[in-house]
Amino acid sequence: MWNAINTAAYEGMIAETITLKGYNGDDLRVYYSRPLNAGKVPSLVLIPHMPGWDEYCREAARRFTQHNYAVICPDIYCRFGTGTPAEVSHMAREQGGAKDETVMGDVQASIDFLRAQPNSNQKVGVIGMCSGGRHTFLAACKLEGIDAAADLWGGGVIMSEEELSEARPQAPIDFTADLSCPLIGIFGNEDKHPSVEEVNALEETLKEYDKEYEFYRYDGAGHGIWYYQGKMYRPEAAMDSWEKVLEFFEKHLNQE
Repeated sequence: MWNAINTAAYEGMIAETITLKGYNGDDLRVYYSRPLNAGKVPSLVLIPHMPGWDEYCREAARRFTQHNYAVICPDIYCRFGTGTPAEVSHMAREQGGAKDETVMGDVQASIDFLRAQPNSNQKVGVIGMCSGGRHTFLAACKLEGIDAAADLWGGGVIMSEEELSEARPQAPIDFTADLSCPLIGIFGNEDKHPSVEEVNALEETLKEYDKEYEFYRYDGAGHGIWYYQGKMYRPEAAMDSWEKVLEFFEKHLNQE
């Protein structure tokens, strides 16, 4: 998958911010990248992490588009205001964070938009990192029209009573019986959120409900394996897990 390009092939993409109608009819800004070709392509919704609707999320969207996916990354924090990603995420934290209900509405709107496009092959996946991984698991259990899901080091899938809040009233793991698509999970064995014990418990729950999943765990890695801009980055684990995620989506979103 990785670097398996045909050097003679045409390549092009367009990426821009557009506005959709999200949860409750709210105006929702999204970053929308897609390949420029005449064929039908699969789609992804990339749910942003708590650092915000940031430059990294945009780069990740384009990286998937490089591999022939139409991608929407919705600004799930748009209701808290505008500014730099750090400023907006600070405002979100001060107000209790994005509500699960609104995030699910925004993701469903993104799914519906992608599937309605003339270049869609009618397959849509969802992927998220950190809190976006938690939202991805929740979406795969609660929303319609998801064909594959990728949870990347999603903390908060398992929650104690003390961790529940108005914004997050129920732990996503409680909905595991309703998981409606194959799931891939990428985790670092030195991560604390989720911890190894939490990943183990999630895996046991997936087995209990006989769900289709594949987990990959990396020694010497903690949270944020792909985040090349900081100390969390683990190049070998990052490239290996990028390859596994691309193979997973190729299997479930590109093949008949």
